[in-house]
Amino acid sequence: MLLTIPDLLTPDQVKQCRKALEQADWIDGRATAGHISARAKDNLQLPLDHPLAAELGNLVLQALATSPAFMAAALPLRILPPRFNRYEGGGNYGFHIDNAIFHAPGSPQRIRSDVSTTVFFSDPEEYEGGELVVQDTYGEHAVKLPAGQAIIYPGTSLHRVTPVTRGVRFASFFWTQSLVRSDTHRALLYDLDLTIQRLTVEEASHDAISRLTGTYHNLLRLWTEL
Repeated sequence: MLLTIPDLLTPDQVKQCRKALEQADWIDGRATAGHISARAKDNLQLPLDHPLAAELGNLVLQALATSPAFMAAALPLRILPPRFNRYEGGGNYGFHIDNAIFHAPGSPQRIRSDVSTTVFFSDPEEYEGGELVVQDTYGEHAVKLPAGQAIIYPGTSLHRVTPVTRGVRFASFFWTQSLVRSDTHRALLYDLDLTIQRLTVEEASHDAISRLTGTYHNLLRLWTEL
């Protein structure tokens, strides 16, 4: 499921993050890539232990916690602390699939990357190129969202970032281990959730709402992995 999360961050939050990111000290993004991925990766990244990464990452996590769309679509169990990257001067990231398992920093805990998320901190008109291109069974989907918006997509997806030939593309990226491992199951639950919400608004007393809500929770009980 490829889904846009609109207005995840407020304009003031975006402005705060951008000012900090523009003044930050960046390192070669290949420092955090695996042996094979490093050959396809050409960007800059905040060091994982950088205080700014923790500060801005917490801001993003707080926004996610209050986003009904993200919570309903991702059904998060654990979220890896957000990371931050910068593309400019032709920087790009060739087609790749993210690692299946990540270690949580400072912890022995491991996180499975069921859902990938990118949060944009640059508006589309600020840079040329830099589209996130995600492949699925329906072809390739190029994504370039306004600052403050996010895109989620299956961690199993082949994807890339096209070369940034003008300007600078700032973004955050991270992975979520979902309560529900299967993207197909998550998509079904999300559609069912939206249907229940719509019925609640349009026909609050309809008997079907209780039955559908029960079906939703029974499916969630069936598919949840804890």
